[in-house]
Amino acid sequence: MHDIVIKNGHVIDPGNIDGNRDIYISNGTIAEIIRVDQQIKPMPASRVIDAAGMIVTPGLIDMHVHFREPGFEYKETIETGCKAAAAGGFTAVCTMPNTNPVNDNGDITRYIKEKADQVNKTKVYPAGAISRESGGTELCDYEEMKRAGAVAVSDDGLPVMNSLLMRQAMEKAGKCGLTVISHCEDMFLAAGGVMNEGSAARRLGLPGISNQCESIMVQRDIALAELTETPIHIAHVSTLESVRAIRDAKRRGLPVTAETAPHYFTLTDEAVEKYGTNAKMNPPLRSFKDMESVRQGLADGTIDVIATDHAPHSPGEKNADFLSAPNGIIGLETSLPIGLKLVIDGVISITELIHKMSINPARILGLESGIKIGLSADLTIIDPDKEYHVDCSVFNSLGRNTPFDGWSFKGKAIYTLVDGKIIYQEI
Repeated sequence: MHDIVIKNGHVIDPGNIDGNRDIYISNGTIAEIIRVDQQIKPMPASRVIDAAGMIVTPGLIDMHVHFREPGFEYKETIETGCKAAAAGGFTAVCTMPNTNPVNDNGDITRYIKEKADQVNKTKVYPAGAISRESGGTELCDYEEMKRAGAVAVSDDGLPVMNSLLMRQAMEKAGKCGLTVISHCEDMFLAAGGVMNEGSAARRLGLPGISNQCESIMVQRDIALAELTETPIHIAHVSTLESVRAIRDAKRRGLPVTAETAPHYFTLTDEAVEKYGTNAKMNPPLRSFKDMESVRQGLADGTIDVIATDHAPHSPGEKNADFLSAPNGIIGLETSLPIGLKLVIDGVISITELIHKMSINPARILGLESGIKIGLSADLTIIDPDKEYHVDCSVFNSLGRNTPFDGWSFKGKAIYTLVDGKIIYQEI
């Protein structure tokens, strides 16, 4: 394996390094970290990356993506998903289990891991299903899936409506060291809804989904975390009420973590009128008050993680009428630029952004992360000044379903390295 020196970069590894450093990578691991003002004999390397003016961070980790394989390869494959992740600066992702067949056993988990190993780009850590076929009635064999490489369990896309089953899932997952990622939705309360319940839905004549469809289940899962004394991770937080409940749970010391997605702190339900089905997702885009609450939750640490919920669909599926079009948008290749907008807007610092896009996802999933001697050289190099114009027609993902096509941002990943190998380089 070729040795690499990353020179003159502003290295930020929260709680460890914040300053200009040279990083020497040998045999896939970090061999030396040297202050640029130190007079040390130059280290030999077959490749030198001049990162002057750039930020070098621990590899970004997206803990919530849908790669669709097996079963829906026309939407996305593990290969195209990994390429999209690499282009977005992600060195690792956690894939949700709603494939066909559902990833509810060790054989499917192994298949996903093996396919990702063949691609040899972004690392893939699968989430197995909480229940058989995500049907919400019978728990899966968590130990089998963990042995095959699963790091979490989730019925994402479907909530676990049975509270007893969810309690049992949390207790079982806790014993074998798997993270429980909860899709919080009251299916009965949400029945028939396709967008946020509010003035925009009334103008469009579309059935709405109230905030309480999410927040009621968030509060249930917080109660179960308190009862079982086991951690719960709340996926794709979108409402003011959910943020309040999670904030209160953390104040009480409960083992609750949470994520949101870039669209929930950037867009409101008004976007449906402009972007149509490319603004349809579940949970739906919410009101301005909800968006501001999510941003405040990011600022004060209530929300630990920014994850994309990357959900590719074919153009034919998304070009259907709003009622029948599938939920979800892609996000891997726009997440970091949108996250950097939070830094530009003064909502969070660049260090806090790195926490939410690298350090915290790693901690919650039990993965290695950081820029330290001896660790794998999983690194993201960001040019904070690069003007990035979004053009979904050239995305690495097979998906084109994004409301951000044509938007412009400042800042982008320029290099992505996994195990000391450059898996993406901006041309």
